[in-house]
Amino acid sequence: MASLFQELDYRPTDLGTLILRRRWEPRLEAFIHEIKLGGDFVMTSAVTASEVALAERGLAALAQSRPAAAPSAAGAGGWAVAIGGLGLGYTARAALADDRVGQLVVVEYLDGVLDWHREGLLPLGPELTGDPRCRLVQGDFFALASSAEGVDPDTPGRTFDAVLVDIDHSPRQLLDPRSESFYQPAGLRQLARHLAPGGVFGLWSNDRPEDAIVARMAQAFAAAWAEPVTFHNPLQDKPFTQTVYLARTAR
Repeated sequence: MASLFQELDYRPTDLGTLILRRRWEPRLEAFIHEIKLGGDFVMTSAVTASEVALAERGLAALAQSRPAAAPSAAGAGGWAVAIGGLGLGYTARAALADDRVGQLVVVEYLDGVLDWHREGLLPLGPELTGDPRCRLVQGDFFALASSAEGVDPDTPGRTFDAVLVDIDHSPRQLLDPRSESFYQPAGLRQLARHLAPGGVFGLWSNDRPEDAIVARMAQAFAAAWAEPVTFHNPLQDKPFTQTVYLARTAR
């Protein structure tokens, strides 16, 4: 019988100790995977509704923003999408489930997280690494977003149809204070340069919608709004609301 609790990997990083663990969750009657960083829980496979919604709602907004006949940043090959933050991979898998996505670049800062997917320690790893549309790259997403070269370190100057970000707990609860400038109007305007006309920016937050965050985004994009994502949290046995913020560039 498999152990009810396993620490699968443990690595020091400049953001704190990174831990991957697998444990039996009796409330779900299933094994779950959890990632901890610097003592904080940053992701659990027990609760993934809003991570999936980030991709689904971001791509739905892109479909509304851009007529089907309009060319995309990926040309005839489909939409080009970038994701900041790999985590357990649920946002990436949801993006790949949309057959309009032709290319997906996932930028992850932590080498350990990339290794876990590539080595099959995480359940979604083989699916993501086995999809020819998907490329996992190591990099500092926030530094790339603020640069002139853009968020794909292998293709300087590239633009994307959608950029989806799930890294910090929220724009107010950061894993690293160095990312704070990204969430200000100037940082968001820098990101907007890397989106194609009518492109969509999506941002995950653990908090409920905040008008102040939407107002910041509205200073950088042609339109901005927040969509609450309410789901049943099985670990707390009650409804829980998180947020997907969305914005689009001028067409």
